[in-house]
Amino acid sequence: MAEDPALPPRESMDYDVVIVGAGPAGLAAAIRLKQLDANLSVVVVEKGSEVGAHILSAAAIDPIGLDRLLPDWRQDPDQPLKTEVTKDRFLILGPSGGVALPNWPMPRLMSNHGNYIGSLGATTKWLAAKAEALGVEIYPGFAAAEVLYGDKGEVLGVATGDMGIGRDGKPKAGFTRGMELRGKYTLIAEGARGSLAKGIIARYRLEDGRDPQKFGIGLKEIWSVHPAKFQRGLVQHTMGWPLGRGASGGSFLYHYDDNLVSVGFVVHLNYVNPTLSPFDEFQRFKTHPLIADTFIDGKRIAYGARAISSGGWQSAPKLVFPGGALIGCSAGFVNFARIKGTHNAMLSGMLAAEKTHEALAAGRAHDELIAYEESWRAGEIGRDLYNVRNVKPLWSKLGLFGVALGGFDMWMNELFGFSLFGTLKHGKPDYATLKPLAEATPIAYPKPDGRVSFDKLSSVFLSNTNHEEDQPVHLRLKDPRTPIARNLPEYGEPARLYCPAGVYEVVYGDEKTRSDPRFVINAQNCVHCKTCDIKDPAQNIDWTVPEGGGGPNYPNM
Repeated sequence: MAEDPALPPRESMDYDVVIVGAGPAGLAAAIRLKQLDANLSVVVVEKGSEVGAHILSAAAIDPIGLDRLLPDWRQDPDQPLKTEVTKDRFLILGPSGGVALPNWPMPRLMSNHGNYIGSLGATTKWLAAKAEALGVEIYPGFAAAEVLYGDKGEVLGVATGDMGIGRDGKPKAGFTRGMELRGKYTLIAEGARGSLAKGIIARYRLEDGRDPQKFGIGLKEIWSVHPAKFQRGLVQHTMGWPLGRGASGGSFLYHYDDNLVSVGFVVHLNYVNPTLSPFDEFQRFKTHPLIADTFIDGKRIAYGARAISSGGWQSAPKLVFPGGALIGCSAGFVNFARIKGTHNAMLSGMLAAEKTHEALAAGRAHDELIAYEESWRAGEIGRDLYNVRNVKPLWSKLGLFGVALGGFDMWMNELFGFSLFGTLKHGKPDYATLKPLAEATPIAYPKPDGRVSFDKLSSVFLSNTNHEEDQPVHLRLKDPRTPIARNLPEYGEPARLYCPAGVYEVVYGDEKTRSDPRFVINAQNCVHCKTCDIKDPAQNIDWTVPEGGGGPNYPNM
């Protein structure tokens, strides 16, 4: 992107390695780099107001990544993962009851025993302290808004966004230019569907020859429950109700720390009914007779939502480009079947760090880290993803019967190292799966009861979301006419439903006649889940970073 000559030039700082994102992947990479060579200069830039502010995960964590990175982490009195899994429960729900599945036929990799329940946000804060103690520079509140490219097309680093731009695009009083952070290598660890990763993947055609990446939206709340309802160390998952035909997903419910319960719902974004609302499916789930009792007499203390990559083995793009690499959820390393990605995020950060260190030691810079790309599939990450590669496509095509086949396929891979199905394809990208409104049965959702189910705006309030209102809207429409001219008549404008934060509305000049519709973007509500960027059937919405520090401020999600 060419510099605007009307603006003062940006200052720049040079590093050996620039890392975008202070999540588990980015921090693991930073720590591993300094473990390998204390003299390397490493910087991490984070768009959240503080480390952990934008981190959201179900957070039943496989500790393999922590064990590799910091073998003595359990002995650290400040480490935040205090609750080990003691009970693993799996239910298939119907409208009024459910069936508990026995654990013995479950593939071994599905067991949660040995995992830890806690806050991934608190874990990243703890990791950030470890990184800074090693000399890593971490700058929260500065969103990486632009990739810097060299004359040969190589990535030279990133630039943080300007601060103090008005909604009209003009500098305000107190305007401050962004900073250029230049590195010999740049590691992208933005999480699922990051704006820089999206551009890099397109520029270098990193998805060529891969299946489309698949996604879900994960919605989560933290509750303080009545002590009589608390079962420390319980991990419970469900599938089935309330999702109907043409939609899939499931829930998690984890008991940890002191009377805290993490409850969430994942809706796979390949659903077909344009009137489906993931937020309302989550709220309805909590009213189920087998679920609601946990929350009666409790208090909801946090809410958030985040897109989850779920394509796995088939969908992982090429991970390297001239001058850097994708790591963690930017690389799509979530194990869909296990609903886990933290372990692979950390392992990928460490692996990329090791290959980056080798390149730097050899005097290289700004080239492709081919050794990283060539090694991940044969290592721990690849084995983890390969064994579950058919679960998602089987579930998408065959429903609950496909889930059973997926379990059988996991056993075949685990015991014999092969699958009768080979490697199945995912099919359409998620934005292309919606049926027209005329072919769909509208879904009617009950009103929230204010006890276990709630509305969107009160939920967004709990996310502590805040944006400077006088700034350019960070949710950009390629064509402003599309929402009303195409999406509204064909699909009922699904953005107003798939957004979990009430960002998008269709407002009518006359509500009675529903005439003169306008598409309204309440960007200040955005919790940075990225669902709009993924699911919009016209692919008309570009999620970009707002002014640094804006967005949710999750309390230990």
